[in-house]
Amino acid sequence: MKPMTKPMLKAGLLGLLSLALFQPTSYANNESNNVHQQIEQVADSLERKVIDWRRHIHQNPELGNREFETSKYIATHLRALGLEVKTEVAHTGVVAVLKGDKPGPVVALRADMDALPVKERVDLPFASKAVGEYMGKEVPVMHACGHDTHVAILMGVAELLAGMQSELPGTVKFIFQPAEEGPPPGEEGGAELMVKQGVLKNPDVDVVFGLHISAGTDVGKINIRKRGIMASSDDFKITINGKQAHGSTPWDSVDPIVTASQIVNSLQTIVSRHMPLTQQASVVTVGSIHGGVRSNIIPEKVEMLGTIRTLSEIDRTRIHEMVRKKATLIGQTMGAEVTVELPYSSAYPVTYNDPDLTDKMLPTLEAVAGAENVITIPPITGAEDFSFYAREVPGVFFFLGGKPKGLPASEAAPHHTPDFYIDESGLKLGVKALSRLAVDYLQAHSAESK
Repeated sequence: MKPMTKPMLKAGLLGLLSLALFQPTSYANNESNNVHQQIEQVADSLERKVIDWRRHIHQNPELGNREFETSKYIATHLRALGLEVKTEVAHTGVVAVLKGDKPGPVVALRADMDALPVKERVDLPFASKAVGEYMGKEVPVMHACGHDTHVAILMGVAELLAGMQSELPGTVKFIFQPAEEGPPPGEEGGAELMVKQGVLKNPDVDVVFGLHISAGTDVGKINIRKRGIMASSDDFKITINGKQAHGSTPWDSVDPIVTASQIVNSLQTIVSRHMPLTQQASVVTVGSIHGGVRSNIIPEKVEMLGTIRTLSEIDRTRIHEMVRKKATLIGQTMGAEVTVELPYSSAYPVTYNDPDLTDKMLPTLEAVAGAENVITIPPITGAEDFSFYAREVPGVFFFLGGKPKGLPASEAAPHHTPDFYIDESGLKLGVKALSRLAVDYLQAHSAESK
């Protein structure tokens, strides 16, 4: 071991002082292991803050496009860090830019902010008692999908990286996004609107990273896969107009209920008989049927709502065509008029992890979590509007474990339910993972960006 010179000792003391104050740090050299050690240390020291932020947001949830107080809370924190902050993006979104002192590429990190119309049933001291308005009705509001953890994690990442500004070779853009669960009916919102309003421009983003907490995955684990990790999601509405008649004389009717029944049965054969299920999954679900008011009246109209999930754009296009074709042709054979609205109110692309970028960043995730804790998973038929960012620039999206160790997965409450629960000890890994992804990408690509 070489003896420390006075300049080296001075640099070490200054580095420790800057850690305590979370001020920009000047390193003795640019070796990655020093930067990685700094990230580990600061993330550890930030853990209590991140948990406190999460609890505040959890106790004060807000629905999509209505995250007014949440966005103020985030913006206040980001401005205190000295970042360039823009608010009211896509209604309530917050975007902050951290420009490193060295030239390099632009990395975007994204967290979603919105809660759900769910009444919390978990006995926590910071449980939500909030209410909001959804479709004209007062509803309970809860962070039943973990978006509160995403916000807290990214607030922590912003503070960590702001303390490394002098050594960052490039720019980090922090995207706090509203309405991931979908905007209220009749409104635009979410990632699609943020992209439309230029969130990936000025400065132009080179890559984007995001995560989602998983209530069914052990704390300390990271789940990922190349290419399609989450499905596209397209809802549809099928309207069947027939001819009303007395229930005792069905021959006088064009029965929309019988027509609807045949359409539902036929739609189920799209996946089972027309899609290559050994290659990848797809789903066609009819979740709502409304028609009729009495047992002895054949109604004039039936309306059906459903969802389509696919893992490739080829499958997506094919199923859309088959839903339209089957519904309209069955309507014709029954003498009914059938209208298919597809998509009806929402359409998310496949959440696609760029294969080359995933390969390049996998060692980073393995270094942070341990190679044995980074698991390649089958694709998930849930959907995420992170897909809109990853459609524009290369992206990587992964799942962060939030289930208490030792709890059987079968006993973990699913997302979007009143009993949804997250073990907060998993948040620190999220801070480390996103910070390392940003720093490692910037370091690896700073030279080639100029």
